Amino acid sequence: MTAWADFEPVETGGGTTLRFTGALSLARLGDVATRLRGYTGAADRVDLQEVERIDTVGAWLIHEFASDRGIPIEGLSADQQRLLERVGEAADQPVALPARTHNPFTRIVAETGEAVVTAGQTLLGLLGFMGATVIAFWNVATHPRRFRFNATVHRFEVVGVSALGIIGLMSFLIGIVIAQQGAVQLRQFGAEVFTINLVGRITIRELGVLMTAIMVAGRSGSAFAAQIGTMKLTEEVDAMRTIGVSPMEALVVPRTLAAVLMMPLLAFYASLIAIIGGGLLCWVSLDIPPVTFVQRIREVVPITDLWVGLIKAPVFGAIIAIAGCFQGMLVEADAEQVGKRTTAAVVQAIFLVIVLDAFFAIFFSEIGWI
Repeated sequence: MTAWADFEPVETGGGTTLRFTGALSLARLGDVATRLRGYTGAADRVDLQEVERIDTVGAWLIHEFASDRGIPIEGLSADQQRLLERVGEAADQPVALPARTHNPFTRIVAETGEAVVTAGQTLLGLLGFMGATVIAFWNVATHPRRFRFNATVHRFEVVGVSALGIIGLMSFLIGIVIAQQGAVQLRQFGAEVFTINLVGRITIRELGVLMTAIMVAGRSGSAFAAQIGTMKLTEEVDAMRTIGVSPMEALVVPRTLAAVLMMPLLAFYASLIAIIGGGLLCWVSLDIPPVTFVQRIREVVPITDLWVGLIKAPVFGAIIAIAGCFQGMLVEADAEQVGKRTTAAVVQAIFLVIVLDAFFAIFFSEIGWI
């Protein structure tokens, strides 16, 4: 085992030499650093000839002492000489500190600009990923043997069947809330019967599909991002590419197809449950029997409202699945990225769903489907 580091002043013909012995390493320094910094005696040179081993910490300590006193270092081997030169270069290099701005307005403008640039880059990347998804669908359509039936059916269960409970409960409560709030406001004008119109049209045309999309984004979109992100961390995606399997076809296509096909069914189911909830409240609170409620729904809700909801649903499903898979593919070699990308997938999907819903509202209004 190497000896503990130590030093002592030795008088020679040329003056006082500070001779070091032992191992100048972090594990064997002991109190040498404290003693050396407190040394006030004479020293004309530093001798390291009897040093058994020296590491970066020891080299830094010797360099600091010798440079402060302006004395030479002797007895160095070739390796020790190179180490001390590197330590000296690092010590002499100035540290550049980032300029700190104290102007709040400048900081706000800079952060806003960075956010805009990031949003633009993300949108551009998402558009590119959409194109890659379309190409993957085309490749699967032209080569049916590449289609992963079992994976797609499993996603049907995850996206659709497993979500029936939570979506049904949410829709039932939303139907009750819409009916109750609408009845309170319409009672002021003696028009409680129009609560049926409110419940029927708003749930079938808008809230049924919109709330379902938000629920699927929070539930399935986040799961897609987390699953693919974890596979990126464990290098499973790279392994798939190595063996000749396209991650777009194996991971993105089944999830996107499941979301596109299940969203219309879930939206119709949510609208139906919301109407049931609204009808139950009308029966209990407004004394409107279920038969009258159903008959009135058939009279006031045009079939175009149903088509509007069913047309929007698969588009929302595609956006949710693509956003989730896109954010999952962006995960790099950092476990923290999985949580960040999962959150970004949910936020991005919900934002795009609401923006598209606004465009759909304007479009259907322009073509007369009001």
